Amino acid sequence: MMSLRHIEVFHAVYQSGSVSAAARALNVSQPSVSKVLRHAESRIGFALFRIVKGRLVPTDEAHILFPEARDLHTRIESLQEMTKNLRRGGDGHLRLAVLPSLGLDVAPSAIARFHEKHPKVSFDVQTLHNEDVLRSLYERDSDLAVAYDAPHHPRLSSIRVGSGELAVLYRKRDLPDAPARVSPELLRNLPLIRLTGKGSVGTLFSSKLEPEDTDRAGIAVQTYYVAAGLVRQGAGVAVVDEFTARAQVSADLDFRYLTDGLSFNVYCIHLEDRPLSGPARDFVTTLQETLRTMQA
Repeated sequence: MMSLRHIEVFHAVYQSGSVSAAARALNVSQPSVSKVLRHAESRIGFALFRIVKGRLVPTDEAHILFPEARDLHTRIESLQEMTKNLRRGGDGHLRLAVLPSLGLDVAPSAIARFHEKHPKVSFDVQTLHNEDVLRSLYERDSDLAVAYDAPHHPRLSSIRVGSGELAVLYRKRDLPDAPARVSPELLRNLPLIRLTGKGSVGTLFSSKLEPEDTDRAGIAVQTYYVAAGLVRQGAGVAVVDEFTARAQVSADLDFRYLTDGLSFNVYCIHLEDRPLSGPARDFVTTLQETLRTMQA
């Protein structure tokens, strides 16, 4: 059987490709790494690495074992991170996780407004994608997540803080006479940058597209600000959330809502068994006010 120390060393050697690099990563001596590796091989009864033309090469058995070792190593790192976050604690510090699109303007505006009233509360802000919300909260890497989806999970609780609409982001020179709202028919005559992903906003518009429209889209991206960058460079128009669109408005770029009025919600999400602290509750209120002000 391999011990946790065996797995740690095996993981480091496999990833780094040498004993010396693994030793530096683990902050131990090379002889120590070699000794642990030899002991691991003696325990399991087969070699994990061989020397081929002066290089350390994983065996077939090592390739089979590595995915399991990697998963276990990740879980150990998560446990360590959770322990650190539990030790840190404190109501005077708010760890916030936001979607990249909400990190462009919404979250910074809300944090700035909140900080004026609560200057002693510190923030740690990270951006994450929809699929990482659960992990971030479960591992206690964040106290509060702001996203478009309210995950259906028994350990999570969500608070609706606002809503938004999908919007067409475009260069003014490409749509000099843009109507008040853009119809699907007009979009069919424009080069479309398609958004992909599992989030509700990414799939909301895609579900309205005809199959031929999906095939027509020559560029597909997962991140809204990447789509905005492509629009800025003249690659086409993009249907994005209105908060990304608002953050991109300039002398060259503008946006219009869709005639279909496709809307979505914005949620604050936290662990069900971890009630929000006073500062966190106040931030939720501030975020609601910020969204209302931005859309007024």
